[in-house]
Amino acid sequence: MKFPAGLPIGEAWIEAPATAPVIFPYDGSTVADAPVGDVELARAALDNALSVRDTVGRLPSYLRRKVLQGVHSAVLAARNEFVDLLVLETGKPLVDCRMEIDRTLLTLETSAEEVARLHGETVPLDLLPSGEGLQGFWVRKPIGVVVGITGFNYPLLLAAHKLAPAFAAGCPIIVKPAPQTPLATLWLVHLMRSALADAGAPESAVQLVTGGADVGATLTTDDRVGAVSFTGSAAVGHRIARDAAPTKVLLELGSNSALVVAEDADLDAAADAIVRGGYYASGQACISVQRVIAVESVREALLEKLGARLPTVVVGDPRDPETRVSALINPASTARVREWVGDAVQAGASIAYEAPGEMLGPIALTDVPDGLPAWDEEIFGPVIAVRSVPDIDSALRAVNETRYGLHASVFTSSLDTAFAAIDRLDVGGVVINDVPGFRSDVMPYGGVKHSGTGREGPRFAIEELTTTRMAIIRPRP
Repeated sequence: MKFPAGLPIGEAWIEAPATAPVIFPYDGSTVADAPVGDVELARAALDNALSVRDTVGRLPSYLRRKVLQGVHSAVLAARNEFVDLLVLETGKPLVDCRMEIDRTLLTLETSAEEVARLHGETVPLDLLPSGEGLQGFWVRKPIGVVVGITGFNYPLLLAAHKLAPAFAAGCPIIVKPAPQTPLATLWLVHLMRSALADAGAPESAVQLVTGGADVGATLTTDDRVGAVSFTGSAAVGHRIARDAAPTKVLLELGSNSALVVAEDADLDAAADAIVRGGYYASGQACISVQRVIAVESVREALLEKLGARLPTVVVGDPRDPETRVSALINPASTARVREWVGDAVQAGASIAYEAPGEMLGPIALTDVPDGLPAWDEEIFGPVIAVRSVPDIDSALRAVNETRYGLHASVFTSSLDTAFAAIDRLDVGGVVINDVPGFRSDVMPYGGVKHSGTGREGPRFAIEELTTTRMAIIRPRP
Protein backbone atom coordinates (compact mmCIF):
# COMPACT_ATOMS: atom_id res chain seq x y z
CA MET A 1 0.00 0.00 0.00
CA LYS A 2 1.42 3.32 -1.06
CA PHE A 3 -0.81 6.19 -0.04
CA PRO A 4 -0.68 8.95 2.60
CA ALA A 5 -2.12 8.60 6.09
CA GLY A 6 -5.58 9.94 6.80
CA LEU A 7 -8.49 10.50 4.45
CA PRO A 8 -8.39 12.28 1.06
CA ILE A 9 -10.63 15.30 1.70
CA GLY A 10 -10.39 18.45 -0.38
CA GLU A 11 -6.92 19.02 -1.77
CA ALA A 12 -5.14 17.21 1.08
CA TRP A 13 -5.16 14.08 3.23
CA ILE A 14 -6.83 14.91 6.53
CA GLU A 15 -6.12 13.10 9.79
CA ALA A 16 -9.06 10.93 10.78
CA PRO A 17 -10.48 11.10 14.31
CA ALA A 18 -10.12 7.35 14.81
CA THR A 19 -8.75 4.15 13.30
CA ALA A 20 -10.02 0.58 13.15
CA PRO A 21 -8.24 -2.66 12.27
CA VAL A 22 -8.87 -4.34 8.93
CA ILE A 23 -9.05 -8.06 9.67
CA PHE A 24 -7.88 -10.93 7.46
CA PRO A 25 -10.99 -13.14 7.57
CA TYR A 26 -9.06 -16.39 7.19
CA ASP A 27 -7.08 -16.22 10.44
CA GLY A 28 -8.30 -13.09 12.23
CA SER A 29 -4.96 -11.27 12.00
CA THR A 30 -4.78 -7.51 11.47
CA VAL A 31 -3.92 -6.38 7.95
CA ALA A 32 -3.61 -2.68 8.82
CA ASP A 33 -5.26 0.04 10.84
CA ALA A 34 -7.56 2.07 8.60
CA PRO A 35 -8.73 5.66 9.14
CA VAL A 36 -12.33 6.07 10.29
CA GLY A 37 -14.10 9.28 9.38
CA ASP A 38 -17.03 11.08 10.94
CA VAL A 39 -19.92 13.37 10.05
CA GLU A 40 -17.72 16.47 10.17
CA LEU A 41 -15.37 15.05 7.54
CA ALA A 42 -18.33 13.94 5.42
CA ARG A 43 -19.64 17.50 5.42
CA ALA A 44 -16.20 18.83 4.55
CA ALA A 45 -16.01 16.43 1.60
CA LEU A 46 -19.42 17.59 0.37
CA ASP A 47 -18.42 21.24 0.61
CA ASN A 48 -15.19 20.60 -1.27
CA ALA A 49 -16.94 18.60 -3.99
CA LEU A 50 -19.50 21.34 -4.46
CA SER A 51 -16.75 23.96 -4.67
CA VAL A 52 -15.20 22.23 -7.70
CA ARG A 53 -18.39 21.00 -9.35
CA ASP A 54 -18.35 23.59 -12.12
CA THR A 55 -14.59 23.26 -12.66
CA VAL A 56 -14.78 19.48 -12.98
CA GLY A 57 -17.82 19.72 -15.21
CA ARG A 58 -15.88 21.91 -17.63
CA LEU A 59 -12.72 19.79 -17.80
CA PRO A 60 -12.07 19.03 -21.46
CA SER A 61 -12.65 15.54 -22.77
CA TYR A 62 -8.99 14.91 -23.55
CA LEU A 63 -8.01 15.67 -19.96
CA ARG A 64 -10.68 13.42 -18.42
CA ARG A 65 -9.61 10.63 -20.74
CA LYS A 66 -5.94 11.25 -19.93
CA VAL A 67 -6.59 11.02 -16.18
CA LEU A 68 -8.45 7.72 -16.51
CA GLN A 69 -5.79 6.30 -18.79
CA GLY A 70 -3.18 7.30 -16.21
CA VAL A 71 -5.08 5.55 -13.44
CA HIS A 72 -5.38 2.44 -15.59
CA SER A 73 -1.62 2.41 -16.12
CA ALA A 74 -0.94 2.92 -12.41
CA VAL A 75 -3.26 0.07 -11.35
CA LEU A 76 -1.78 -2.19 -14.00
CA ALA A 77 1.74 -1.47 -12.72
CA ALA A 78 0.67 -2.38 -9.17
CA ARG A 79 -1.51 -5.32 -10.22
CA ASN A 80 0.16 -8.00 -8.10
CA GLU A 81 0.28 -5.79 -5.01
CA PHE A 82 -3.41 -5.00 -5.40
CA VAL A 83 -4.19 -8.71 -5.68
CA ASP A 84 -2.30 -9.48 -2.48
CA LEU A 85 -4.08 -6.67 -0.65
CA LEU A 86 -7.50 -7.80 -1.84
CA VAL A 87 -6.88 -11.34 -0.64
CA LEU A 88 -5.98 -10.05 2.81
CA GLU A 89 -8.78 -7.56 3.33
CA THR A 90 -11.60 -9.56 1.74
CA GLY A 91 -10.48 -13.12 2.43
CA LYS A 92 -11.54 -14.04 -1.12
CA PRO A 93 -9.55 -16.74 -2.90
CA LEU A 94 -6.57 -15.56 -4.93
CA VAL A 95 -8.18 -16.61 -8.22
CA ASP A 96 -11.17 -14.33 -7.56
CA CYS A 97 -8.99 -11.38 -6.56
CA ARG A 98 -7.03 -11.73 -9.79
CA MET A 99 -10.30 -11.59 -11.71
CA GLU A 100 -11.33 -8.52 -9.73
CA ILE A 101 -8.19 -6.71 -10.85
CA ASP A 102 -8.79 -7.68 -14.48
CA ARG A 103 -12.36 -6.39 -14.33
CA THR A 104 -11.22 -3.19 -12.62
CA LEU A 105 -8.70 -2.55 -15.37
CA LEU A 106 -11.38 -3.13 -17.99
CA THR A 107 -13.70 -0.67 -16.23
CA LEU A 108 -11.02 2.03 -16.13
CA GLU A 109 -10.02 1.47 -19.76
CA THR A 110 -13.59 1.43 -21.05
CA SER A 111 -14.55 4.52 -19.05
CA ALA A 112 -11.65 6.40 -20.63
CA GLU A 113 -12.83 5.32 -24.08
CA GLU A 114 -16.42 6.34 -23.36
CA VAL A 115 -15.36 9.96 -22.75
CA ALA A 116 -15.10 10.30 -26.54
CA ARG A 117 -18.68 9.04 -26.96
CA LEU A 118 -20.33 11.45 -24.53
CA HIS A 119 -22.30 13.64 -26.88
CA GLY A 120 -25.80 14.55 -27.99
CA GLU A 121 -27.43 14.93 -31.39
CA THR A 122 -29.30 17.32 -33.63
CA VAL A 123 -33.08 17.05 -33.91
CA PRO A 124 -35.40 18.05 -36.79
CA LEU A 125 -37.81 20.67 -35.43
CA ASP A 126 -39.73 21.29 -38.64
CA LEU A 127 -42.03 18.31 -38.08
CA LEU A 128 -44.55 21.03 -37.25
CA PRO A 129 -44.94 24.19 -39.31
CA SER A 130 -44.13 26.26 -36.23
CA GLY A 131 -40.67 24.70 -36.11
CA GLU A 132 -39.69 25.65 -39.64
CA GLY A 133 -36.37 27.47 -39.65
CA LEU A 134 -35.47 26.46 -36.08
CA GLN A 135 -32.27 24.64 -35.15
CA GLY A 136 -32.54 22.01 -32.40
CA PHE A 137 -30.07 19.81 -30.62
CA TRP A 138 -29.40 18.29 -27.21
CA VAL A 139 -26.25 17.73 -25.19
CA ARG A 140 -25.31 15.81 -22.06
CA LYS A 141 -24.28 17.66 -18.92
CA PRO A 142 -22.84 16.29 -15.66
CA ILE A 143 -25.47 15.58 -13.03
CA GLY A 144 -23.35 17.18 -10.29
CA VAL A 145 -21.74 15.75 -7.18
CA VAL A 146 -21.95 11.94 -6.99
CA VAL A 147 -21.85 9.89 -3.80
CA GLY A 148 -20.74 6.28 -4.34
CA ILE A 149 -21.19 3.68 -1.59
CA THR A 150 -19.69 0.24 -2.14
CA GLY A 151 -19.93 -3.25 -0.69
CA PHE A 152 -17.22 -5.34 0.97
CA ASN A 153 -17.13 -8.24 -1.47
CA TYR A 154 -15.50 -6.52 -4.48
CA PRO A 155 -14.11 -3.33 -2.97
CA LEU A 156 -11.78 -2.32 -5.80
CA LEU A 157 -14.10 -3.21 -8.68
CA LEU A 158 -17.18 -1.66 -7.11
CA ALA A 159 -15.25 1.53 -6.37
CA ALA A 160 -14.08 1.64 -9.99
CA HIS A 161 -17.68 1.19 -11.11
CA LYS A 162 -18.51 4.43 -9.25
CA LEU A 163 -15.34 6.50 -9.64
CA ALA A 164 -14.46 6.03 -13.29
CA PRO A 165 -17.87 6.72 -14.88
CA ALA A 166 -18.52 9.66 -12.54
CA PHE A 167 -15.28 11.38 -13.49
CA ALA A 168 -15.74 10.47 -17.16
CA ALA A 169 -19.11 12.24 -17.01
CA GLY A 170 -17.52 15.33 -15.44
CA CYS A 171 -18.83 14.79 -11.92
CA PRO A 172 -16.92 15.18 -8.64
CA ILE A 173 -17.38 12.04 -6.57
CA ILE A 174 -17.15 11.09 -2.91
CA VAL A 175 -16.80 7.36 -2.34
CA LYS A 176 -17.57 5.58 0.92
CA PRO A 177 -16.16 2.03 1.04
CA ALA A 178 -17.46 -0.71 3.29
CA PRO A 179 -15.95 -0.49 6.80
CA GLN A 180 -14.46 -4.00 6.50
CA THR A 181 -12.58 -3.34 3.23
CA PRO A 182 -11.39 0.26 2.77
CA LEU A 183 -7.72 -0.29 1.88
CA ALA A 184 -7.78 -1.11 -1.84
CA THR A 185 -10.28 1.71 -2.40
CA LEU A 186 -8.06 4.18 -0.56
CA TRP A 187 -5.18 3.17 -2.79
CA LEU A 188 -7.27 3.54 -5.95
CA VAL A 189 -8.43 7.00 -4.87
CA HIS A 190 -4.82 7.99 -4.19
CA LEU A 191 -3.87 6.93 -7.71
CA MET A 192 -6.77 8.91 -9.17
CA ARG A 193 -5.88 12.01 -7.21
CA SER A 194 -2.23 11.70 -8.28
CA ALA A 195 -3.37 11.52 -11.92
CA LEU A 196 -5.57 14.57 -11.36
CA ALA A 197 -2.68 16.52 -9.87
CA ASP A 198 -0.41 15.56 -12.77
CA ALA A 199 -3.05 16.83 -15.19
CA GLY A 200 -3.52 20.13 -13.33
CA ALA A 201 -7.06 19.24 -12.24
CA PRO A 202 -8.42 19.63 -8.69
CA GLU A 203 -7.84 16.61 -6.46
CA SER A 204 -11.16 17.43 -4.78
CA ALA A 205 -12.79 15.84 -7.82
CA VAL A 206 -12.22 12.47 -6.09
CA GLN A 207 -12.57 12.12 -2.31
CA LEU A 208 -13.11 9.28 0.15
CA VAL A 209 -14.76 9.16 3.56
CA THR A 210 -15.01 6.12 5.80
CA GLY A 211 -17.28 5.70 8.80
CA GLY A 212 -20.57 4.33 9.97
CA ALA A 213 -24.21 4.79 9.06
CA ASP A 214 -24.19 8.40 10.25
CA VAL A 215 -21.51 9.23 7.68
CA GLY A 216 -23.50 7.51 4.96
CA ALA A 217 -26.67 9.36 5.93
CA THR A 218 -24.85 12.69 5.87
CA LEU A 219 -23.59 12.03 2.35
CA THR A 220 -26.81 10.65 0.89
CA THR A 221 -29.38 13.06 2.34
CA ASP A 222 -27.69 16.33 1.36
CA ASP A 223 -29.96 17.82 -1.30
CA ARG A 224 -27.00 19.42 -3.06
CA VAL A 225 -25.91 15.97 -4.26
CA GLY A 226 -26.74 15.16 -7.88
CA ALA A 227 -26.84 11.36 -7.60
CA VAL A 228 -26.24 8.56 -5.12
CA SER A 229 -24.90 5.24 -6.43
CA PHE A 230 -25.16 2.42 -3.89
CA THR A 231 -24.13 -1.24 -4.01
CA GLY A 232 -25.24 -3.36 -1.09
CA SER A 233 -28.22 -4.99 0.58
CA ALA A 234 -31.80 -4.38 -0.49
CA ALA A 235 -32.83 -3.19 2.96
CA VAL A 236 -30.16 -0.49 3.12
CA GLY A 237 -30.66 0.49 -0.52
CA HIS A 238 -34.38 1.00 -0.08
CA ARG A 239 -33.79 3.14 2.99
CA ILE A 240 -31.28 5.28 1.09
CA ALA A 241 -33.78 5.73 -1.75
CA ARG A 242 -36.46 6.93 0.67
CA ASP A 243 -34.19 9.24 2.64
CA ALA A 244 -32.38 10.70 -0.38
CA ALA A 245 -35.51 11.73 -2.31
CA PRO A 246 -35.73 13.64 -4.60
CA THR A 247 -32.03 13.06 -5.40
CA LYS A 248 -31.46 10.50 -8.16
CA VAL A 249 -30.51 7.13 -6.68
CA LEU A 250 -28.89 4.22 -8.51
CA LEU A 251 -29.18 0.92 -6.65
CA GLU A 252 -27.30 -2.30 -7.31
CA LEU A 253 -28.78 -4.59 -4.68
CA GLY A 254 -29.00 -8.25 -3.84
CA SER A 255 -30.50 -11.29 -5.48
CA ASN A 256 -30.97 -15.04 -5.22
CA SER A 257 -29.95 -15.78 -8.78
CA ALA A 258 -31.43 -18.80 -10.48
CA LEU A 259 -29.89 -21.25 -12.93
CA VAL A 260 -32.37 -23.30 -14.93
CA VAL A 261 -31.45 -26.71 -16.35
CA ALA A 262 -33.76 -27.72 -19.20
CA GLU A 263 -34.29 -31.34 -20.26
CA ASP A 264 -32.18 -30.75 -23.38
CA ALA A 265 -29.29 -29.11 -21.51
CA ASP A 266 -25.67 -30.19 -21.64
CA LEU A 267 -25.62 -31.54 -18.09
CA ASP A 268 -21.85 -31.57 -17.77
CA ALA A 269 -21.68 -27.90 -18.77
CA ALA A 270 -24.55 -27.09 -16.41
CA ALA A 271 -22.92 -28.89 -13.48
CA ASP A 272 -19.61 -27.13 -14.14
CA ALA A 273 -21.39 -23.77 -14.21
CA ILE A 274 -23.30 -24.46 -11.00
CA VAL A 275 -20.09 -25.28 -9.15
CA ARG A 276 -18.22 -22.35 -10.67
CA GLY A 277 -21.10 -19.89 -10.27
CA GLY A 278 -22.28 -21.04 -6.87
CA TYR A 279 -18.99 -20.98 -5.01
CA TYR A 280 -16.71 -18.34 -6.55
CA ALA A 281 -15.79 -15.58 -4.10
CA SER A 282 -16.95 -18.08 -1.45
CA GLY A 283 -20.51 -17.39 -2.58
CA GLN A 284 -20.25 -13.71 -1.61
CA ALA A 285 -21.42 -12.23 -4.90
CA CYS A 286 -24.84 -10.83 -5.75
CA ILE A 287 -24.98 -12.92 -8.93
CA SER A 288 -23.79 -16.18 -7.38
CA VAL A 289 -25.87 -19.17 -8.38
CA GLN A 290 -28.19 -19.84 -5.46
CA ARG A 291 -31.37 -21.41 -6.83
CA VAL A 292 -30.90 -24.33 -9.23
CA ILE A 293 -34.18 -25.17 -10.95
CA ALA A 294 -33.99 -28.42 -12.92
CA VAL A 295 -36.63 -30.07 -15.07
CA GLU A 296 -37.62 -33.26 -13.27
CA SER A 297 -36.40 -35.60 -16.01
CA VAL A 298 -32.77 -34.50 -15.52
CA ARG A 299 -32.78 -33.96 -11.77
CA GLU A 300 -31.08 -37.18 -10.67
CA ALA A 301 -28.47 -37.08 -13.41
CA LEU A 302 -27.65 -33.47 -12.55
CA LEU A 303 -27.35 -34.26 -8.83
CA GLU A 304 -25.06 -37.17 -9.65
CA LYS A 305 -22.78 -34.91 -11.68
CA LEU A 306 -22.78 -32.28 -8.94
CA GLY A 307 -21.95 -34.96 -6.38
CA ALA A 308 -18.88 -35.92 -8.39
CA ARG A 309 -17.68 -32.31 -8.69
CA LEU A 310 -18.34 -30.81 -5.27
CA PRO A 311 -15.66 -32.79 -3.39
CA THR A 312 -13.06 -31.34 -5.77
CA VAL A 313 -13.75 -27.75 -4.64
CA VAL A 314 -10.72 -26.81 -2.55
CA VAL A 315 -11.51 -25.11 0.77
CA GLY A 316 -8.78 -23.35 2.73
CA ASP A 317 -6.25 -20.53 2.76
CA PRO A 318 -7.27 -17.88 0.18
CA ARG A 319 -3.61 -17.22 -0.63
CA ASP A 320 -3.30 -20.70 -2.12
CA PRO A 321 -3.89 -20.60 -5.91
CA GLU A 322 -5.88 -23.84 -5.69
CA THR A 323 -8.38 -22.55 -3.11
CA ARG A 324 -11.89 -21.84 -4.36
CA VAL A 325 -13.77 -21.33 -1.06
CA SER A 326 -12.39 -19.64 2.03
CA ALA A 327 -13.64 -17.86 5.14
CA LEU A 328 -16.56 -15.45 4.83
CA ILE A 329 -16.01 -11.79 5.63
CA ASN A 330 -16.67 -12.24 9.36
CA PRO A 331 -17.91 -14.84 11.88
CA ALA A 332 -21.37 -13.26 12.01
CA SER A 333 -21.87 -13.95 8.30
CA THR A 334 -20.79 -17.56 8.76
CA ALA A 335 -23.17 -18.00 11.68
CA ARG A 336 -26.08 -16.57 9.68
CA VAL A 337 -25.44 -18.90 6.73
CA ARG A 338 -25.28 -21.93 9.04
CA GLU A 339 -28.52 -20.82 10.69
CA TRP A 340 -30.32 -20.51 7.35
CA VAL A 341 -29.11 -23.96 6.30
CA GLY A 342 -30.26 -25.40 9.63
CA ASP A 343 -33.69 -23.78 9.28
CA ALA A 344 -34.05 -25.26 5.79
CA VAL A 345 -33.18 -28.77 6.97
CA GLN A 346 -35.52 -28.48 9.92
CA ALA A 347 -38.31 -27.51 7.50
CA GLY A 348 -37.76 -30.58 5.31
CA ALA A 349 -34.84 -29.81 3.00
CA SER A 350 -32.03 -32.31 2.58
CA ILE A 351 -28.28 -31.75 2.48
CA ALA A 352 -27.04 -33.37 -0.71
CA TYR A 353 -23.46 -32.36 0.02
CA GLU A 354 -21.57 -30.57 2.78
CA ALA A 355 -17.82 -30.09 2.69
CA PRO A 356 -16.01 -31.67 5.64
CA GLY A 357 -13.97 -29.60 8.08
CA GLU A 358 -14.49 -26.72 10.50
CA MET A 359 -14.50 -23.98 7.88
CA LEU A 360 -17.78 -23.36 6.09
CA GLY A 361 -17.33 -24.98 2.68
CA PRO A 362 -19.61 -25.80 -0.23
CA ILE A 363 -23.11 -26.94 0.70
CA ALA A 364 -25.79 -28.24 -1.67
CA LEU A 365 -29.38 -28.40 -0.45
CA THR A 366 -32.34 -30.05 -2.15
CA ASP A 367 -36.04 -29.29 -1.91
CA VAL A 368 -35.89 -26.17 0.26
CA PRO A 369 -39.51 -25.12 0.90
CA ASP A 370 -40.78 -21.71 -0.11
CA GLY A 371 -40.82 -19.09 2.61
CA LEU A 372 -37.34 -19.86 3.94
CA PRO A 373 -34.33 -17.54 3.58
CA ALA A 374 -32.16 -20.24 1.96
CA TRP A 375 -34.51 -20.09 -1.03
CA ASP A 376 -36.28 -16.73 -0.81
CA GLU A 377 -33.44 -14.43 0.25
CA GLU A 378 -29.81 -13.84 -0.68
CA ILE A 379 -27.72 -16.28 1.32
CA PHE A 380 -24.36 -14.68 0.36
CA GLY A 381 -22.37 -17.77 1.17
CA PRO A 382 -21.23 -21.06 -0.44
CA VAL A 383 -24.68 -22.64 -0.60
CA ILE A 384 -26.83 -23.73 -3.54
CA ALA A 385 -30.36 -25.11 -3.39
CA VAL A 386 -31.64 -27.55 -6.03
CA ARG A 387 -35.31 -27.94 -6.84
CA SER A 388 -37.03 -29.82 -9.67
CA VAL A 389 -40.12 -28.80 -11.66
CA PRO A 390 -42.21 -30.66 -14.27
CA ASP A 391 -41.18 -28.70 -17.38
CA ILE A 392 -39.42 -25.61 -18.72
CA ASP A 393 -42.53 -23.43 -18.44
CA SER A 394 -42.70 -24.24 -14.73
CA ALA A 395 -38.99 -23.49 -14.41
CA LEU A 396 -39.32 -20.03 -15.94
CA ARG A 397 -42.25 -19.27 -13.66
CA ALA A 398 -40.24 -20.42 -10.65
CA VAL A 399 -37.40 -18.05 -11.53
CA ASN A 400 -39.82 -15.12 -11.35
CA GLU A 401 -41.41 -16.17 -8.05
CA THR A 402 -39.14 -13.97 -5.95
CA ARG A 403 -38.92 -10.34 -4.98
CA TYR A 404 -35.48 -10.17 -6.60
CA GLY A 405 -34.59 -9.80 -10.26
CA LEU A 406 -30.89 -9.32 -10.93
CA HIS A 407 -29.65 -12.08 -13.26
CA ALA A 408 -30.64 -15.60 -14.23
CA SER A 409 -29.25 -18.22 -16.57
CA VAL A 410 -30.74 -21.08 -18.55
CA PHE A 411 -28.97 -24.16 -19.88
CA THR A 412 -30.64 -25.48 -23.00
CA SER A 413 -29.93 -26.65 -26.55
CA SER A 414 -33.11 -25.04 -27.86
CA LEU A 415 -33.21 -21.57 -29.39
CA ASP A 416 -36.96 -21.49 -28.67
CA THR A 417 -36.25 -22.01 -24.96
CA ALA A 418 -33.45 -19.45 -25.00
CA PHE A 419 -35.61 -16.75 -26.54
CA ALA A 420 -38.56 -17.64 -24.30
CA ALA A 421 -36.28 -17.13 -21.29
CA ILE A 422 -35.01 -13.79 -22.58
CA ASP A 423 -38.61 -12.70 -23.17
CA ARG A 424 -40.24 -14.01 -20.00
CA LEU A 425 -37.71 -13.80 -17.17
CA ASP A 426 -38.25 -10.71 -15.03
CA VAL A 427 -34.60 -9.94 -14.39
CA GLY A 428 -32.00 -7.41 -15.46
CA GLY A 429 -29.92 -9.95 -17.37
CA VAL A 430 -30.44 -13.39 -18.91
CA VAL A 431 -27.47 -15.61 -19.74
CA ILE A 432 -27.86 -18.72 -21.88
CA ASN A 433 -25.49 -21.64 -21.19
CA ASP A 434 -23.21 -19.86 -18.74
CA VAL A 435 -23.27 -18.50 -15.20
CA PRO A 436 -25.42 -15.45 -14.36
CA GLY A 437 -23.66 -12.16 -14.96
CA PHE A 438 -20.89 -13.54 -17.16
CA ARG A 439 -18.50 -10.69 -18.21
CA SER A 440 -21.04 -8.00 -17.32
CA ASP A 441 -18.68 -5.02 -16.95
CA VAL A 442 -19.26 -3.76 -20.50
CA MET A 443 -23.00 -4.53 -20.46
CA PRO A 444 -25.88 -2.60 -18.85
CA TYR A 445 -25.56 -4.32 -15.48
CA GLY A 446 -28.37 -4.00 -12.96
CA GLY A 447 -31.63 -5.46 -11.76
CA VAL A 448 -35.38 -5.02 -11.46
CA LYS A 449 -37.84 -5.38 -8.60
CA HIS A 450 -35.98 -5.42 -5.25
CA SER A 451 -32.63 -5.93 -6.98
CA GLY A 452 -32.30 -2.27 -7.80
CA THR A 453 -32.70 0.58 -10.26
CA GLY A 454 -30.35 2.08 -12.82
CA ARG A 455 -27.50 0.43 -14.68
CA GLU A 456 -23.74 0.12 -14.26
CA GLY A 457 -21.08 -0.60 -16.86
CA PRO A 458 -19.10 2.44 -18.05
CA ARG A 459 -21.27 3.49 -20.98
CA PHE A 460 -24.52 3.09 -19.12
CA ALA A 461 -23.34 4.51 -15.80
CA ILE A 462 -22.00 7.59 -17.57
CA GLU A 463 -25.43 8.13 -19.11
CA GLU A 464 -27.04 7.70 -15.67
CA LEU A 465 -24.72 10.37 -14.27
CA THR A 466 -25.53 12.98 -16.90
CA THR A 467 -28.65 14.95 -17.74
CA THR A 468 -29.85 15.89 -21.20
CA ARG A 469 -30.15 19.57 -22.01
CA MET A 470 -32.09 20.54 -25.09
CA ALA A 471 -31.34 23.66 -27.07
CA ILE A 472 -33.52 25.46 -29.64
CA ILE A 473 -32.23 28.32 -31.75
CA ARG A 474 -34.23 30.60 -34.00
CA PRO A 475 -31.67 32.23 -36.27
CA ARG A 476 -32.08 35.94 -36.77
CA PRO A 477 -33.21 36.88 -40.26
